[in-house]
Amino acid sequence: MTPLPYTPDVEVPAPDEQQLIASIVEQMAASSRCAFERHRHAIRDAHAKSNGLLKGELIVHDNLPPALRQGVFAAPRTYAIVARLSSAPSDIHSDEIPAARGFAFKIIGVEGERLVPDITGHNQDFLMVNFPALAFGTLPKYQRMLSLLEANAQAPDTFQRLVAGTAHGAKQVLESLGGTPGATLDGLARDNHHPLGETYHTQAALRYGDHIAKLSIAPASNEVRALHGKNIDDIGYAGMREAISEYFATQGAEYTLSVQLCADLARMPVEDAAIAWPEELSPHQPVATLRFAPQSTAHPARQVYGDDCLSFNPWNGVAAHQPLGAIMRVRRVAYERSTAFRHAMNARPRVEPAQASDIPD
Repeated sequence: MTPLPYTPDVEVPAPDEQQLIASIVEQMAASSRCAFERHRHAIRDAHAKSNGLLKGELIVHDNLPPALRQGVFAAPRTYAIVARLSSAPSDIHSDEIPAARGFAFKIIGVEGERLVPDITGHNQDFLMVNFPALAFGTLPKYQRMLSLLEANAQAPDTFQRLVAGTAHGAKQVLESLGGTPGATLDGLARDNHHPLGETYHTQAALRYGDHIAKLSIAPASNEVRALHGKNIDDIGYAGMREAISEYFATQGAEYTLSVQLCADLARMPVEDAAIAWPEELSPHQPVATLRFAPQSTAHPARQVYGDDCLSFNPWNGVAAHQPLGAIMRVRRVAYERSTAFRHAMNARPRVEPAQASDIPD
């Protein structure tokens, strides 16, 4: 496997991209305003429900080959990190309804040319979900699926459970939600597996220094590996948060962060995030370890800090890890608008931690 070099022309924006982005962002803004009126509190317009906030460290591996010694991972070093575990919908629902899960983490104190100078601090954010490809990998598909997901998010809980269990191949469910035949619903039909046992993916591509890549994290320590595929029984409204809190009350966890380098733009495209990159063409290669000690993950001070003060944004980082592709370009506008609205309506400052002690214990 020979990784391709990064050049700016790996991105090919569509002629009408700016109009599509403006339309999508306004649609998301309208949804955020409706959610605020329901809750009288502003929430994220994706991954709204927090399941835990973790403090930990990222250890960059020694003796990496040159192609992997890029950006944050250029030299062996240990960074402080903060991670937010979440559920994917844009509103807050009972955990009895299966949903995709998120794992976003912020590497604290990363030096380098910033992607967005207006974002203060020196941190690098990576946002991941527990399936490798998006159901809506181009902007037109993203806009159509956004309407579908919004309709599902506002459906009664009983109907949402039905949708989550039957969405794959269920044409009648698609049509009842305003979808179109043949649409992919990965991420809508999910399970209630323990989130600490899942593998998480960036889904869309990003620059990896001199190359192009997707990242993933997978359970490494025996305790979290044992949770893979394990259902949470008697889940209730906040079963995910309770399961994570119960685990970290007595145990720590390790995850392996791996890189999948792009070797063929035809089979590993940048502009369509719905196409999973073939593992046989370019395997994931370990570059770092995420380590979390036992801790309290959801006490009030930490939960408020994670929900109302912190922001996670794929464009908060260094140029060596620039997000790539149309989905990432729309996120640059959408995440900033969402963050500004949420902090303004909740009268909370947006903060970027400068050290691990900034996160409440």
